[in-house]
Amino acid sequence: MAQQVSAKEPTVEQIADQKIYKQFGVSDKEYALICDFMGRKPNYTEIGVFSVMWSEHCAYKNSKPLLRRFPTSGPRVLMGPGEGAGIVDIGDNQAVVFKIESHNHPSAVEPYQGAATGVGGIIRDIFSMGARPVALLNSLRFGRLESDRVRYLFEHVVSGIAGYGNCIGIPTVGGEIMFDEAYEGNPLVNAMCVGLIDHDKIQRGVAKGIGNPVFYVGPATGRDGIHGATFASEDLTAESEAKRSAVQVGDPFMEKLVMEATLELIDSGIVLGIQDMGAAGLTCSSAEMASKAGNGMELYLDEVPQREEGMTAYEMMLSESQERMLFVCEPQHEEQAKGIFARWGLHCAKVGKVTDTGRLQLFHKGEMVGDMPVKALVDDCPVYNKPSAVPEYYVTNGSIDTNGYEQVADLNAALLKVLGSPSLASKEWVYNQYDYMVRTSTAVRPGSDAAVVTIRGTRKALAMTTDCNGRFVYLDPEVGGRIAVAEAGRNIVCSGAEPLAITDNLNFGSPEKPEIFWQMEKAVDGMAEACRVLETPVIGGNVSLYNENSRGAIYPTPVVGMVGLVHDTDHITTQEFKAEGDVIFLLGETKAEIGGSEFQYAVHGVTEGRPPVLDLAFEKRLQGAVLAAIQGGLVASAHDLSEGGLAAALAESGFGRGLGAEVDFDSDLRSDIALFSESQSRILLTVKPDFEMKLALELTKANVPLKRIGTVGGDRLRISVGGVSAIDASIEELRGVWRSAIPAYMNGSKQ
Repeated sequence: MAQQVSAKEPTVEQIADQKIYKQFGVSDKEYALICDFMGRKPNYTEIGVFSVMWSEHCAYKNSKPLLRRFPTSGPRVLMGPGEGAGIVDIGDNQAVVFKIESHNHPSAVEPYQGAATGVGGIIRDIFSMGARPVALLNSLRFGRLESDRVRYLFEHVVSGIAGYGNCIGIPTVGGEIMFDEAYEGNPLVNAMCVGLIDHDKIQRGVAKGIGNPVFYVGPATGRDGIHGATFASEDLTAESEAKRSAVQVGDPFMEKLVMEATLELIDSGIVLGIQDMGAAGLTCSSAEMASKAGNGMELYLDEVPQREEGMTAYEMMLSESQERMLFVCEPQHEEQAKGIFARWGLHCAKVGKVTDTGRLQLFHKGEMVGDMPVKALVDDCPVYNKPSAVPEYYVTNGSIDTNGYEQVADLNAALLKVLGSPSLASKEWVYNQYDYMVRTSTAVRPGSDAAVVTIRGTRKALAMTTDCNGRFVYLDPEVGGRIAVAEAGRNIVCSGAEPLAITDNLNFGSPEKPEIFWQMEKAVDGMAEACRVLETPVIGGNVSLYNENSRGAIYPTPVVGMVGLVHDTDHITTQEFKAEGDVIFLLGETKAEIGGSEFQYAVHGVTEGRPPVLDLAFEKRLQGAVLAAIQGGLVASAHDLSEGGLAAALAESGFGRGLGAEVDFDSDLRSDIALFSESQSRILLTVKPDFEMKLALELTKANVPLKRIGTVGGDRLRISVGGVSAIDASIEELRGVWRSAIPAYMNGSKQ
């Protein structure tokens, strides 16, 4: 039996009698189950270990039944969910490795370190697989920028992302940001990393080989980040500010050393298993590595490097100090491994060994202080099928006629308002803080539909994007979930790439509320259906629940990170108009659909009704036809129509080179609805006049409706609807409003 660690810690009887376990998010039923698995009452260290391993952040106990609905396999998938990151084959013995993770709660209370360590953690997920990280992206949500607190969070989150990524030398090439009061007090900070790997270098987090030593690499363990996983699995409250100790502190320079040394270690071929110490630190990495191999593990905590005096077993096991890795190799390779890390100025400590006991056993100061069955920690966490109920707001929204608003007469002013809305406005203020050109492989910089990074030594490239419209998901979770996947696919295709797979970050409120669980299951159903039809399997991701504020839950925000393959760099396509005289085509159908749109929010001040409908079969046809046209050399520019509709897409296409357009859009819709509807499955293409007929023929053959709506030219955007002038504005004026919106909020000149 494990002994008590410290007189300062509660006894097993006090833990049981005073229900101290509840402070760690363990319920009465879960505590009883733990006692059954243990055959006795757990001590303080053991209940701490169980609490983090059984938290939502580590165990997905409320979401696992939903995650099983995702398609996770495909002809290109080399590794799906369950490891540090998913892996997809891209040919020539190469593969792309990618994943997205959240650091929402830490960023709410300590925005710089919360965001920075979120970036550090996702980078470790990639290089622990044996991959070289080549790009970072993010997906961010904040309240309204009129708020001093929101501006503070926004500024420091961006600084944290920039500070970590820039220092480690990985370009931050893309992302998305939305501002809405629904995220007030509970920002979303999702970080994505993409890496490249050769097939024979792929690693898994397994503790292989009975008797093999277990090594700890990286900086010494401190008391920062203790119970970070459980902090991420509870509601944010007024008391959350006091939990800054649950936020880790990052050191990107140390991570750079650990990354390079780890990749060299993997190249040496001596590693049997490796995993980063992310959520739940030493606890999660040791237990999961043992579980995947069907083995046990002994840890000798006196050997764990410690930067603070008097650390207890509990503190060492639950610390989430950053930039640390755990790996296993055979005894005869110990000196070689230590030599590799020594060359990088890093300490490599032997802290344990693999056993055949099936137990995680902890030793400290000559005593066994923890003895837990690995299977109970990792595999036997209770899984809950939460009750689900349709929210009242959803029923109410079904009867709202969003086309009944008074017609907007001044569409020039409406376009300026939409372009100046922080969610749609230029994000240059953000990405100019990022080093997006480091390593010189960035072919398409932030600001187009998708970022593109070339693959050295080949003519291939990777396109990548993050997407989700939380308003659409709120108004109809199933449709909104479909749209998130479809929009990501359109962005990838518009860059000239074939969509490969997705990673997702499911950001929702408390699953204890039936209405929130309904949002979750419907959104997952929609995403899963879209992934099946579009053939983009889910290869990994993250679930972040309990995202709530004083108003209630955030908008349900299942962020989709998608990666695509550009087969030849000649196919790389961007959204900006290229030349005077190019012909503009609009693909797809425009319907009266402004529910959840930026126009509805920015001009009418509401989010209500239903989102646009989505025909997945047509979406698949559209994406295939556009990609074929791009690969056939017919397309000069391509831009997905999303936030802001046709009017915003035309303006954005002109901003890159200061080119205007003459457009006459033949539509029976009201002009304001026609120009700002966010109907799905629409893409704006421009082609040289010589290719006009050929493009029209190819798309007609593919049964994709298209309209020739105008030509590129001049320095003004002139749009008529059904022959009647609707918008006439200088590109420079529109671009000025679009560019200046966020800086104006941040320097205090706009409130």
